[in-house]
Amino acid sequence: MTDLVRQEIDTAARRIIVKVGTRVLTRDDGMLDRDRIQNLAEQINTLLDQGRQIVLVSSGAVGAGISQLGLRERPKDLAHLQAVAAIGQTNLIEAYDQNFRRHGRHAAQILLTADDLKDRARYLNVRNTLLRLLEIGAVPIVNENDTVAIEELATTFGDNDRLAALMTNVVQAQLLVILSDVDGLYDGDPNDANSKIISTVGALDESIFALARDSKSGLSKGGMASKLQAARIATTAGESVVVAAGRRPNTLIDIAAGEVVGTLFLAQGKAISPFKRWIGFSAQPQGTLIVDSGAARAIRQQGSSLLAIGIVSTTGTYAKGDVVAIHDEDSRELARGLTNYSSSEIEKIKGLRSESIGEL
Repeated sequence: MTDLVRQEIDTAARRIIVKVGTRVLTRDDGMLDRDRIQNLAEQINTLLDQGRQIVLVSSGAVGAGISQLGLRERPKDLAHLQAVAAIGQTNLIEAYDQNFRRHGRHAAQILLTADDLKDRARYLNVRNTLLRLLEIGAVPIVNENDTVAIEELATTFGDNDRLAALMTNVVQAQLLVILSDVDGLYDGDPNDANSKIISTVGALDESIFALARDSKSGLSKGGMASKLQAARIATTAGESVVVAAGRRPNTLIDIAAGEVVGTLFLAQGKAISPFKRWIGFSAQPQGTLIVDSGAARAIRQQGSSLLAIGIVSTTGTYAKGDVVAIHDEDSRELARGLTNYSSSEIEKIKGLRSESIGEL
């Protein structure tokens, strides 16, 4: 069954980020499922033949390492996990490259850490490399650098959902597809036979995020919470997101054809500029400015620049040109921006009218 909204979105999506999770790429014993990688590569090749550009964000390095080393179970300690990931990463990229070469294409490995996207110069270098790879028809395969990214391996669900959303911003992809071991976002407990998949989400409000949390403990259930956070990043930037089952046959091809597959999260407004995407989602704020209600209202409703008279206080140490976060007096983040003044200067001019700043 097709959907007119989906058809419009998917037809316009010439550049797509595809994120595939570990559970999609591995068998029940934790080893790499090469048949699924072959099927995924064939689907991507079909989309490339349609004139689309694909960036693949792929987990699975640890699973590939387990297969390569013949281990019976996933290692528990961090150092062992990182060693297995280092071995598995070469095996994983080799599996992808072997399958893409059957179609006359090349896989290109991109290993990143968060610092690569926080720094503006490195961010632009990543972006330029990815765009050039897409121009020459290669398939960039992006993964967090598991051998040094400790947080990624210390948790059950790492940051590859978020990484995929950030990649959507880096290359300004029109669609992010997250392939998971679940069919989409359910309106209740996924284990309840009466729960149904929500076809379309218009706004990622608290009621949607509540569906990914246990009603008693308040903790997130499975990996859906991280997928919703990723969807928030991409949709806020003006792009759409689909979360769907990665083990379902021809999922990517059906999504690209406008079929009702998984859950579609609609873009929130027009696409924002590349520079604002970096400031809002990749850059790390070096400090915080707390503003009064008048300044908060001006920023929210008019998108005004922040004047010194509206600043109540500041935290952190930063220099002119650094990225800072702007919070209201209830500690809610309103915006981010580049500061014209250092933290020491802000302390001197906060609360003052603009005409007084030069004299001071």
